[in-house]
Amino acid sequence: MPSVSSSSSLESNRQLRAGVSRTGTRRRIRHFFDSAAKYIVGAGGFATIFSILGIFVYLVWEVMPLFQPATVSPELTLPMSLPGTQVSEGTHMMVGIDEYREVPFILEGKQLKFFSLPNDTPMPEAGGELAIEGEPTSVVRVGLKGHTLSVGTDQGLVYPVKILYRSDFQGNRRTILPSVNVNDPVRVVPDGTRIILHAHVTRRDEFQTIVALTGSGELWVTRIEEPGEFSFSDEVVVTSNGLVLPPKALLRTLALDSAGKRLVAGTNDGHLLVWEWGRQGFDAMPQSVPVGATGDSVTALSYVLGERTLVAGTRSGSVSTWGFSADQSGPSGKILRKVHTFTSHARAVTSLSVSQRDKGFLTADEEGTVLLHHSTTGETILEIPGTGKAIESLRYAPKADGMVWLEEDGTLQTYAIDNPHPEVTFQSLFFPVTYEGYDRPEMIWQSSSGSDEFEPKLGLIPLMFGTLKGTLYAMVLAIPLAVMGAIYTAMFMHPHLRAVVKPSLELMAALPSVVLGFLAGLWFAPLLEKIFPAVVAIVGFLPLVIAACCLAWQFLPIRVRRLDVYGFDLLVMMIAIVLTVGGCLLANHAIEGWLFGGNFKQWLAQNLGLTYDQRNAIVISFAMGFAVIPIIFSIAEDAIANVPRQLVAGSLALGATRWQTLTRLVLISASPGIFSALMIGFGRAIGETMIVLMATGNTPIMDWSMFNGFRTLSANIAVEMPEAPHGGTLYRVLFLSGLILFGFTFTINTIAEIVRQRLRQKYSQF
Repeated sequence: MPSVSSSSSLESNRQLRAGVSRTGTRRRIRHFFDSAAKYIVGAGGFATIFSILGIFVYLVWEVMPLFQPATVSPELTLPMSLPGTQVSEGTHMMVGIDEYREVPFILEGKQLKFFSLPNDTPMPEAGGELAIEGEPTSVVRVGLKGHTLSVGTDQGLVYPVKILYRSDFQGNRRTILPSVNVNDPVRVVPDGTRIILHAHVTRRDEFQTIVALTGSGELWVTRIEEPGEFSFSDEVVVTSNGLVLPPKALLRTLALDSAGKRLVAGTNDGHLLVWEWGRQGFDAMPQSVPVGATGDSVTALSYVLGERTLVAGTRSGSVSTWGFSADQSGPSGKILRKVHTFTSHARAVTSLSVSQRDKGFLTADEEGTVLLHHSTTGETILEIPGTGKAIESLRYAPKADGMVWLEEDGTLQTYAIDNPHPEVTFQSLFFPVTYEGYDRPEMIWQSSSGSDEFEPKLGLIPLMFGTLKGTLYAMVLAIPLAVMGAIYTAMFMHPHLRAVVKPSLELMAALPSVVLGFLAGLWFAPLLEKIFPAVVAIVGFLPLVIAACCLAWQFLPIRVRRLDVYGFDLLVMMIAIVLTVGGCLLANHAIEGWLFGGNFKQWLAQNLGLTYDQRNAIVISFAMGFAVIPIIFSIAEDAIANVPRQLVAGSLALGATRWQTLTRLVLISASPGIFSALMIGFGRAIGETMIVLMATGNTPIMDWSMFNGFRTLSANIAVEMPEAPHGGTLYRVLFLSGLILFGFTFTINTIAEIVRQRLRQKYSQF
């Protein structure tokens, strides 16, 4: 027997030790997994924080170049010893350069000379003396783009001179080959009087318009109309007319638009004279607009790209831009108005050159100082100090990445310019700007157009306004329905029904926003337009019907009211709602006649001055509200349901009603969670893209009317980004929009968390 008990005790000890060993092993494994889970969760949290910081840093990195200042760097300084040609008094030298900034040209008198900047050598085979009769007395550029010049002579003739650049590639080496073509002359002055000043425009060999001022003070306009492609005649029509100048008007500069329909002249006494082309030609008498102080003569004048803005430089050194605005005070119904005044030169402005890519332009003075301006922003971007030598001719490079000028002693200077985003400033992004064609400053978003001469309008305020407008309209619908639904579900609904209703509402959050946007834009928006009078009636009658049903329910017998356990009260309410909505829809036309006189759109326009757009803020209120309701409802319902049941039971036991318990205990205790639900829903609405993209007109207007559309920051990014050139101004402004949206959501979440923590501390006793 002792041996048996001894063996059984040994077996028991072995089993005990094995059990202890297995328990220890399980504990070690559990501890290992607990530690691993701790580090994995921590790593995931840090990864989330670093990801958000990485997104923020990347956005800032893409946006920073927008606000970097423009830079300019000198490239070459070449002293040019031009042939000693006798040049008549009043002849101006002209300089130009190709788009690659490799082959500039200089025209002085009849001598045209090209230079190869890569080799610092002249190109005599391409230039030489032009085949022009008489002495050149006036030289201008034809149009804002290209390299066509116009040479006026002392015999009343004008010679178009076309300078062409051709690129020749040999292997990987590019060579620019210039050439020149002198076209047949045009007699502008019938009596052959000497031309001292002229302007010349042409359009695709369809017509030419030349305005010339003679030495005797006469102003002649010659228009040459070539036969068109579908013309029945091959005859070239040439008309010449003299324009009447105001008494004592001495012209210094001329500017003619590319259509030959608007002529502007700068006078010696500081006025701009404007002629408009009418049915009988130019106006008999011009409109006169003072540029500045009396006697401050206009020394430089040119249209900016697009020819809706005029730049004027004066003898005092002032530089200003002028726009054409509607006004009935003048004979042609238009008058010039000053738009911007830029940084002034210390001496008289001698030369002016506009950009062929944007609304920028260069001005130079008698001391050789060159300033770069931008007409849209009204800013002087950079300054190149002068050398004390007057600049005779100045040219902005075709790609707006450099410039070339010729000083009075024949020195040629070339510079490289790095100014990739001239139209973007803090002012132009967030404050009103006076754009071309507008009489007052406006905040507008219009990034592109069908023309290269378009002036980009990159005001972000309309997009920020649209983001807030769409969010507020969505929250107006979502907050009452979601919060009230959460209160009823958590406090008054039977648990059996709650187990069905709550998951059903939470499933609504799984609906893709693109589906909601598709339904809102293509189905609900047209339907709302048809039943709008009925919707107005529903909004007015439905709250009254619901209140009446709730009041009537209180007077029903107790046996009937106990059926709410089975959802009978909800059934009665749903029947009342369906009957009310159905009745309003059936009476839609009658309601429209009773409330809106038979046509609600016309009634809104006549009585309220509102225009009804099919895709408007009401559609967004329903569609985006439908997307936000599940989020707010779920979080708010959980916050209310998580209030300790013993607190609720204690309140009811002390004699408080369910409503008193709700308002004085439950809502106060659940307020941090309800506030968090509202802020999360607000953030969800701000960042919504597809619904607002598909269900609104995407019109970036600033109007609180519920009948108008809008455009949000997120929808604008989705619309514009596919068309934005990588690294361009629009591309980076869209990243700035993303950064602003990021800032919106970050600020809202931060404020929400601060308020939630304070509410939690304040009501922690509950």
